[in-house]
Amino acid sequence: MGESLAKLARKVDFSQSGEDHAKEEHKEGEKQEQDEDIQSFQQPVWPWESVRNALRSALTELCVASDVLSISTKECGKDKRYMVLDGPVQTETIEQKPFVQLLAKKKALEVPSKILLAGAEHLRDLQAEVRGQAGGQRQEDFHIELLKLRQNWRLKKVGNSILGDLSYRTAGSQFKQSGVFEVSKADTEVAGVKNERGVSALKVVVPSELEGIAYIQVTIQRDNEQLVSATLGQLSSPAAKPVELHWQQQLEAAQNVLFCKELFSQLAREAVGLQAPIPHMVVGSQITASLFPDIQLIISLCHSTPHSSTGKGSTSSSTPKSGNDHSHVLEHSLHQLLRKVHRSNINPDGPGLSSGPVGVPRKRRLAGPEAADRHSLLEMSKGETLLEQIVRQAQHVVLRLRTIFVLDTLAREFKDPLLTSHWSTLSSPTCSSVKVSVVSAGYDTIIKTQLVIHVGEKMLRVICKDGRVLNFSYEPQELRDFILCQISQHQVTGVQALARVMGWQVLASSCFLGSGAIEPFGSAAGCLLANSKGDKFVAVRHSPQANASVFVSQAPSSDFFATPVIQASKWENLPEGFKQLKLDKMDGKNLVNKIELLMAALS
Repeated sequence: MGESLAKLARKVDFSQSGEDHAKEEHKEGEKQEQDEDIQSFQQPVWPWESVRNALRSALTELCVASDVLSISTKECGKDKRYMVLDGPVQTETIEQKPFVQLLAKKKALEVPSKILLAGAEHLRDLQAEVRGQAGGQRQEDFHIELLKLRQNWRLKKVGNSILGDLSYRTAGSQFKQSGVFEVSKADTEVAGVKNERGVSALKVVVPSELEGIAYIQVTIQRDNEQLVSATLGQLSSPAAKPVELHWQQQLEAAQNVLFCKELFSQLAREAVGLQAPIPHMVVGSQITASLFPDIQLIISLCHSTPHSSTGKGSTSSSTPKSGNDHSHVLEHSLHQLLRKVHRSNINPDGPGLSSGPVGVPRKRRLAGPEAADRHSLLEMSKGETLLEQIVRQAQHVVLRLRTIFVLDTLAREFKDPLLTSHWSTLSSPTCSSVKVSVVSAGYDTIIKTQLVIHVGEKMLRVICKDGRVLNFSYEPQELRDFILCQISQHQVTGVQALARVMGWQVLASSCFLGSGAIEPFGSAAGCLLANSKGDKFVAVRHSPQANASVFVSQAPSSDFFATPVIQASKWENLPEGFKQLKLDKMDGKNLVNKIELLMAALS
């Protein structure tokens, strides 16, 4: 190497400047280009010349590498070398313990060994089934149960696995959560128990988010007092693990969880989008809506899985329950409303003509020929959400409970007259009617007051016997005051009907007396009666708040004395001052009966 370097150094001309050297290089470059142009028109001397050059350069590199290795490995003197190769830093050797290595290898081989043993056992069972040595009936049972599963659930084969779908998409649901489950053959031993005749040959694996029990709880409460509660899809908690459940029960429970989740997600989405006077609140798995100023509707999703002792929405379950802790109307409505949405999704309104658009209602198709205005078109486009319908039904339930409470309280308080109420069986979730009859025991043939109450969502409509229609708000005190006034008028009307039967004359009667003490609500009713001779008089006054008052008088007056002002004797035919009777001391079971006895005594 030193000799070749010296030869190359002798060839260098240090007397030339850099510019001369650059000019020479430029000339040499032009000469080389001319030579290349000339050679491009000439045919190459040997076709394998490029291969030879590549092999020569590779041989040169190999020779250099061989020389470097021989120099670096050749020793010169004691522990000395001409060249040392720089390699990775050598660390201190770690002492290897054979026992630890053995344990690590054993632990690493434990998992694959279990997999191999399970696979071998499975293959052994399959061979035994095919040969009919043991469990020959198991293969047949598997196919029979698979056939039963196909009768109730949708299945399809994907590759080597059997998948099913338990969602409501074919029924019109648009819920995005998957309801795919996998069907496989059950193992010979499940949870350490040998396969018996009663154990299913199928094994169903549902998604983890659909395991356990789920239900929707609807609660109507005022402050901390619960009025009505309804539960949707509440199943009894299984004592066994989900693996030990029959596949039909397992799939039904998973489908119930999916249905409850779809219903709650729909309600939560509507609660966020609705603009109510008192905004709805969605916190976690609970929706709170205001029905009346002091009453709230709470919808909770409760989901308990086998791995958790307490499910979602457990706060609502701790609410103290009252006697009316279940409402079939609310529970049925939750089913019906979501099914109705599914039905509208899968079965839109059909067109009237074969060329008409699908999904357009009949009213909108008639809007053009009937020249509907903008208001009518806006009314057609509006639709009620599930939450709005549930709120309306809950308001009706609260108003109906208040009406029942008022009628029952008055029926307990008043024995004279008697109040009877008959609720109609033909009603809707948002409207019901009750017929109230006010009768006096033993005199229902001559006097009977009837009225019909239509219970709506936020108001009561009362239709009286004379055709009057009165509207009341959701406050129960208004209905109570009105019925008390009706009782007062019934008593006075009954006395007048009795007087006609007994041959007495009705001199005056009014349902709105302006005399006497001022009533806290309503007005008192009264009448003035006289016998056929006209010498005995009976006055009856009945107020809504107090009991009836009966006064009697007679003519001619026994205490008439002539005065300078009144000297004619004809004035003594006027009745004397009225005297009040003590009704509680008189015989008779009710007011009309006592008046009858009084009339008989004065006739």
